[in-house]
Amino acid sequence: MKILVLNAGSSSQKSCLYDLSPESLPSAVPEPLWEAFIDWTVEAGHGILTVEAKGQKRRFDLDSGDRIGGVARMLNTLVEGDSAVLGALKEITAVGHRVVHGGAEYTQSVWITPEVKATIARLIPLAPNHNPAHLEGMDAIEQALGAVPQFAVFDTAFHQTIPPAAAYYPLPWALTEKGVRRYGFHGTSHRYCAQQAARILGQPLENLKLVTCHIGNGASLAAVADGQCLDTTMGFTPLEGLMMGARSGSIDPAILIYLMREEGYSADQLNDLLNKQSGLLGVSGLSADLRTVLEAEAAGDPRATLAVNMYVHRFRSFLGQMIATLGGLDTLVFTAGVGENSALIRERVCQNFAFLGLTLDEEKNRRSPRNQLISAPESSVKVLIIHTEEDWAIATEGWELLQSQPGRES
Repeated sequence: MKILVLNAGSSSQKSCLYDLSPESLPSAVPEPLWEAFIDWTVEAGHGILTVEAKGQKRRFDLDSGDRIGGVARMLNTLVEGDSAVLGALKEITAVGHRVVHGGAEYTQSVWITPEVKATIARLIPLAPNHNPAHLEGMDAIEQALGAVPQFAVFDTAFHQTIPPAAAYYPLPWALTEKGVRRYGFHGTSHRYCAQQAARILGQPLENLKLVTCHIGNGASLAAVADGQCLDTTMGFTPLEGLMMGARSGSIDPAILIYLMREEGYSADQLNDLLNKQSGLLGVSGLSADLRTVLEAEAAGDPRATLAVNMYVHRFRSFLGQMIATLGGLDTLVFTAGVGENSALIRERVCQNFAFLGLTLDEEKNRRSPRNQLISAPESSVKVLIIHTEEDWAIATEGWELLQSQPGRES
């Protein structure tokens, strides 16, 4: 069974093709048959398509800024040239889309219908950089593949089990009824990592109290118990919570009122300030990339040092909040770019939780091994690095949907 996955960002399109079978699902994550990535940031009105298949990587210039046309060109590489892995596009059984915002409507993956697309469109104000790109991808698939089944996997779905006390904001109830609440994001990654943690530890997921830490340029934590999410750090939008690469994370909301009244900021300027000019970039004045800021810290740059100290402090604070929600902790999971690769950040964050009996194996932590324990044998809290595989998780969601509706399988 061939399942194509589209993972659209605000300025990119990542795609993978997997060949699934009953034998492949319990095993380690397989390599995709084909991978493609479109970067629309290289030059205005243009894009770069990179395709990897059969051990070879090729690059194509997309002369037009037409994103639907770009996806169509990308799909052609599945059946044309050196990258061809299919005899015809009709061999694709289903197409899965990662969708950032599904609101409170969706608690699980669903087949895409006109009604589902209308809901995703209605939620564009809550994810203006992503939901439009998801809809473009769906339209492109319809044009290229006709009636092939498409399904949506929502980043917000995993967090719909968060109880009202954690999900709702202390605002007038009329706003809550209009949908102003905590939604949470990175849910596909958090769910996958929680499931993988249970597999690696050889324990039922329902027996574990975990905090999964998805730490990349965007970052969030999730508290998971009994296999369900009980709390998370991102909220109404992906801006809330941890200090991130260029996002501020949580701040006093009165700062925004002050900036509007005293500095004349507009809503668009505030959005740009908080999402694109803050975080590590804003404090260090150097970069949103933690690696660059850590290098500057090592060289003695005082603002880089402050940025890293703030980053770690806020990480520890929110991790403490997640542990309090769980009433304890037996497993801590690090994933995504920073979480998987920065031994220094893992070390600094974990130092302050020694009172829980948490001890890292220093040598293992330095090596950053994927899908392995990095806690010391005597540690009362297991610490894992897990390589997040969102695309594979989406593909397996499609498999499960197809199994629940055999009439759709081809």
